[in-house]
Amino acid sequence: MSPPLARTAWLVVGLLMPVALLNYLDRQMLASMKSSVMADIPDIGTETNWGFMLGQFKWVYAALSPLGGYLADRFSRRVAIAGSLFVWSAVTWWTGQVTTYDELLLARSLMGFSEAFYIPAALALIADYHTGSTRSRAVGLHQMAIYAGVIAGGFAGHVADAPALGWRFAFTACGVVGMAYALPLVLLVQDAPRADGDRRDKSPPPLRAAIELFTNRSFLLLVLYFTLPALAGWVVRDWMPAILKEQFGIGQGQAGVAATLYWQVAAVGGAILGGVLADRWVRRDARGRVYVSAIGMSLIVPAIFGVGNAGTLETAVAFLALFGLGWGFFDCNNMPILAQVVRPHLRATGYGVMNFVSISCGGLADWGFGALRDRAVPLNVIFGLFAAAAVASVALVLLVRPRPDLTRPESPA
Repeated sequence: MSPPLARTAWLVVGLLMPVALLNYLDRQMLASMKSSVMADIPDIGTETNWGFMLGQFKWVYAALSPLGGYLADRFSRRVAIAGSLFVWSAVTWWTGQVTTYDELLLARSLMGFSEAFYIPAALALIADYHTGSTRSRAVGLHQMAIYAGVIAGGFAGHVADAPALGWRFAFTACGVVGMAYALPLVLLVQDAPRADGDRRDKSPPPLRAAIELFTNRSFLLLVLYFTLPALAGWVVRDWMPAILKEQFGIGQGQAGVAATLYWQVAAVGGAILGGVLADRWVRRDARGRVYVSAIGMSLIVPAIFGVGNAGTLETAVAFLALFGLGWGFFDCNNMPILAQVVRPHLRATGYGVMNFVSISCGGLADWGFGALRDRAVPLNVIFGLFAAAAVASVALVLLVRPRPDLTRPESPA
């Protein structure tokens, strides 16, 4: 990669990091402010309704992710990214104005609609620019901004508890910031130059794209691998503040921080370490990224089991930190592995399909978790099932085989 292009490649990552932060901050705040929102909107009523609302966001997001990815492949990743940011930020602002459960459901559905266009396009754009052995590190930096957004969302409980601020202020402020950033973003970020012609000539029609993806064995394995850990991942993100508050009798603000800060900081470390290790390993072995991801998943297994059996807040936080470390290894390598099994013109579409399956199941996990908690099913039983799914994931990723035509010797950028 030439020095000017290398600088542009890292600039793109830097410009996308605030967007990734806002993407997950806007999602995470609701989980951290659950008590305040439910008190202010009493017709939410039950844990099952709360879980359904969390799940509805994911089902809409999931259903539209393949479309968002396909349009980014077919037309412009830049437009998909900036447009998604502006619309979801407007919805974030409106969320701060809702007064009924039905309005909250609609707001979260619109949030899912608008956010579905961002992640597939952003990760595909990063993979377009980072063609050498910087891909895992570049994706890892982007994912670190996501973790920072979750951490910031964890502090939202304190904002909700503050009499002068409240949960509505948090949504209004984040919405305004996001809409303001969308304009400079669309002017500064450009689609990556391609040596193989115009993207529209290379992206197949929808039916051919679907056939190409769904006859690709390694892609199907990657979809399953991407999905099973997400069952626990979404429950940890969406329910852990409430779990810690209930289990250990702590306040909403403290629970939100304990449930997000430590495991997300650990995930940052995992993304850095996992990205560096994968980028080095892949120079010697085309399956290097697969092996690093499998190591991360092996850390997630005992972490999930431990979270469900923790007897003290400190023990729960320690297992959450282990979960975060493994998640960082896993998260920074999903798009790089996808790029080794799916050709460039279907990267965003492929990631959209992965999102569709993973987040649909994550929505069911959120809803099901709420229903199980209403029925007093023990946490250790629920998290034991999640740990078993993670064990299966280790075996799945080791079956993924990079395509020789998409794998070339990689050297440092």
